[in-house]
Amino acid sequence: MRGAGGPAGVDLNVLRTFLAVYRSGSFTAAAGLLGVSQPTVTTQIRALERQTGRELFERLPRGVAPTSVAHDLAARVAAPLDALAAATGQDTDEDEEAAPVHLAGPAELMCARVLPALAPPAAAGLRLRVTLGLTDALLEELRAGRHDLVIATYRPRGRALTALPLMDEEFVLVAAPVWADRLVDRLAADGPGVLRAVPLVSYAEDLPIARRYWRHVFGTRLSHPAAVTVPDLRGVLAAVVAGAGFTVLPRYLCEAELASGALVPLLEPADPPINTGYLVQRPGRSENPDVIRVRDLLLEAGRGW
Repeated sequence: MRGAGGPAGVDLNVLRTFLAVYRSGSFTAAAGLLGVSQPTVTTQIRALERQTGRELFERLPRGVAPTSVAHDLAARVAAPLDALAAATGQDTDEDEEAAPVHLAGPAELMCARVLPALAPPAAAGLRLRVTLGLTDALLEELRAGRHDLVIATYRPRGRALTALPLMDEEFVLVAAPVWADRLVDRLAADGPGVLRAVPLVSYAEDLPIARRYWRHVFGTRLSHPAAVTVPDLRGVLAAVVAGAGFTVLPRYLCEAELASGALVPLLEPADPPINTGYLVQRPGRSENPDVIRVRDLLLEAGRGW
């Protein structure tokens, strides 16, 4: 007998367990939702994988990611199982069983903009699972099904992902007053060469933001190794505020420091470099309505960022 549109002979309880893992992204979370032990969930999923002859979930350090086979199976069984649960009175607490939204993006932007924007719906019951990282790795994980939405620092190529513009970030060349007092006039008069004697603080050895600023504003190649590297722009900000040297930062990240005078712009070009961030997801409509909700909330918030 075929259960709820699933593989022939599979017990309905096993399919319910599969769907709980698929929606929650974790064996442990699924066990909590179903009121069973985590080993029971693991045993049932392994049995289903043996019966289908295919791997359904990739085991991650935290939780699991569905494979393409799992996506296909979920599309076949979700509606019948949900209808059966509603008909038998098992669907009594939708908030408890709501699948979390898996959202990923750069640490600085997530902490400074995204999480504050999502705080009200989170307080009202929205479930979020946030991953911080660099765009290249996060987009690969999105393609593999580990995230629902990724905030990317560039538009991905190809048709495997869809991207919507989220926000523009302006880059600003800054230093603490102890450096700025010596540099602002000289930089305007003599150009970027005056910065060669000043320590450069960056979040990576290849200086991606600073190199872009140099090309756009000065029309030349940056040949200035980093004195300090910190793999988080918030750390770069802290170091420069403390007087470690100069850097290039997104303006949104250092607005408060610029307003207070803790940082000073070394240059105010008429056409500053701007980078567009994108909200990226896999094509098609998500089965989780909260994914659409989060996407729409972020797109609306991004208009004011």
